[in-house]
Amino acid sequence: MKLSIIIPCYNESRNIREVLKRVNSVPISDREIIVVDDGSRDGTREILEEEVLPGIDKIIYLPENRGKGAALRSGFEAASGDVLVVQDADFEYDPRELPILFKPITEGRADVVYGSRFIPGKHFSAVSFRQVAANRFLTWMSNLLTGTRLTDMETCYKMFRREVIDAIELEENRFGIEPELTAKIARAGHPIVEVGISYSGRTGRQGKKIGWKDGISAVRALFKYTVFQR
Repeated sequence: MKLSIIIPCYNESRNIREVLKRVNSVPISDREIIVVDDGSRDGTREILEEEVLPGIDKIIYLPENRGKGAALRSGFEAASGDVLVVQDADFEYDPRELPILFKPITEGRADVVYGSRFIPGKHFSAVSFRQVAANRFLTWMSNLLTGTRLTDMETCYKMFRREVIDAIELEENRFGIEPELTAKIARAGHPIVEVGISYSGRTGRQGKKIGWKDGISAVRALFKYTVFQR
């Protein structure tokens, strides 16, 4: 079973080399690494173009910054694996834990697996109380509107069988892609299995892109793909 690891990146010149090194060391033999550069302006694109970085199978260059959702759609379309997973181009999520997500799928116990930062037993380092509170609120609202029972809807670590993604049409360009994915997967009737993962949050100064406006966008997306598309 082949795993496609899709890495959307925007202005990650400080991190992209080490992230790819870590992803390339993941002990899953049948895999491909797809990097989608979302119009970076800080030298990330030049690093991808000029340096021989480990393990990359495909690089997609978007002509301008369009957002995480647009980058993921491009990555999903280019992927050839039986299973797809999202990996952010920073150090908040540890690629060594990807096999934890992969196991329920390879064992036939799940079609969709989310890595939850809020299941006890793993390292968790949040940037602020407000970040945790916002994630809890959005997950609660998502559960209310979709009928799921998740602990972390906003997690980056989302893994799916290929046919799950192929059967839904994604529309969001930015961070609204997270609630859109959950809403459409739930509507299609696919149970979402959660596994505990580690998390090391970073600040805006360290390169974190998401902000309060994205929280508002997430609420809008939740209502758009649940209440208004039933």
